[in-house]
Amino acid sequence: MARVIVITSGKGGTGKTTTAINLSASLNSFGKNVIVVDANLTTPNIGIHLGAPIVPISLHHVLQGKNSLREAIYEHHSGTKILPASLSLKELRGVRPEKLIDVARQLKRYTDIIIFDSAAGLGREAINAIQAADELLVVVNPELPSVTDALKTIKLAEELGKSIRGVILTRTRGDGKEIKKEDIKIMLEYPLLGTIPEDEAVRESLVLRDAVVHTHPRSNAAIAYKKLAAKLLGKRYVEREEKAEKKRLGYKILRALGLRK
Repeated sequence: MARVIVITSGKGGTGKTTTAINLSASLNSFGKNVIVVDANLTTPNIGIHLGAPIVPISLHHVLQGKNSLREAIYEHHSGTKILPASLSLKELRGVRPEKLIDVARQLKRYTDIIIFDSAAGLGREAINAIQAADELLVVVNPELPSVTDALKTIKLAEELGKSIRGVILTRTRGDGKEIKKEDIKIMLEYPLLGTIPEDEAVRESLVLRDAVVHTHPRSNAAIAYKKLAAKLLGKRYVEREEKAEKKRLGYKILRALGLRK
């Protein structure tokens, strides 16, 4: 049965959109048909991240009742399907965020998994996206303001009776200046499903307008997203192949430098 997974966070800048795109791409690599929806209606970023900032028909047109869902779904050259929102402020007129629930329900006819990239915070858009969810993934950074804001989002979701699958910890640096993972789990009272490191490859993937799992499949961030996707699907992720490929690449570089025979 199709499922709607909403990626949410208590504040902006946590890596929510990056997570929505890369989780979608990773689930797709496991053979799942996935559509990622830009449910951040005021400040959408999915289209920008994937090189399609302006499209003829967007989610806004669907919510206004001007176009059908099928007309607003696009396929990125990587194979990722997206339902982008409009960057135009004019398009916000007449938009009814509460219809996101209907969008989610209709999309279940077309695909296996729907990923909603929701607006951050506790505003009207975020609440409507949360209400459309079958399950929620809460994105948080290892910093106290991010964790406390995430806790507010979790409490709101609980009040709405929504299922929270767990927490995704992003932009970790491992420099000893972050809140410990165990403390985050205790504070939020939900399992930590994945840890995504701060990775230059993610920034490079934004320049290339694609998911990091496509542009840098052997990067630490890409491997972390693929592990997360495997966990959500109840599959075992085999990392040995990735490590072996990294090792082979390392030897090639050393040989090229004359440091290995």
